Amino acid sequence: MRRTTFAFIFACCTLALVAQDVIKVNFKGSKPTISDFAWAYLSDYEYDENGDDCLDEARAGVKQAWSIYRKGGALGEGEKLNVDSKNGYAIYEHRSEYESVENVFQAEMCYWNESDGKHKLFAYNVKCFTNGRYSPGQFDGLLFYRYNNATKKMTYYEMPGFDASLRTEDDAYITYSLPRTGKDIVVTYWYDNGTKRQKTLKWNGRRFNR
Repeated sequence: MRRTTFAFIFACCTLALVAQDVIKVNFKGSKPTISDFAWAYLSDYEYDENGDDCLDEARAGVKQAWSIYRKGGALGEGEKLNVDSKNGYAIYEHRSEYESVENVFQAEMCYWNESDGKHKLFAYNVKCFTNGRYSPGQFDGLLFYRYNNATKKMTYYEMPGFDASLRTEDDAYITYSLPRTGKDIVVTYWYDNGTKRQKTLKWNGRRFNR
């Protein structure tokens, strides 16, 4: 099952992440942590006509690893899950190597406290690499949810100041790096000739400035 999952993850086809509109966030204490946001997102899914959940292969793999982490178990070979509760950041990574080709799948999650004191912004970001270069995967993409402190629900949020597209008009691929420290998102543009450039999206307490 795990081998099949990651075969799908590294398929070279770009597809936008599918998001549910509203997700309830359950937590203990006075406020949710990155673990609460992550588990709420990973656990939210619909069922098909056969009663099976409709998680995509990548998200299902991350959910499986997170479930093992929650139970205190050991992850599989090549897998790592780093949860930084203090900085509100988490990253799951799976590395595999075959005939000197290294494939890396990453799923990042983090959240920001909004300046109004009533909302938080949660992000889920997937990207794949082959031998250190971006290698577009089937489930790559960046999406956002806006959490309401009063309702304890987060709602899909399409564009917090920028369009999280994965391709430019001049055919460069785009990846995003969420902040483990600081507040800003780093955008990397990957060109076919091997060059790349970066820019920073600045968090202003509500949205990102391009």
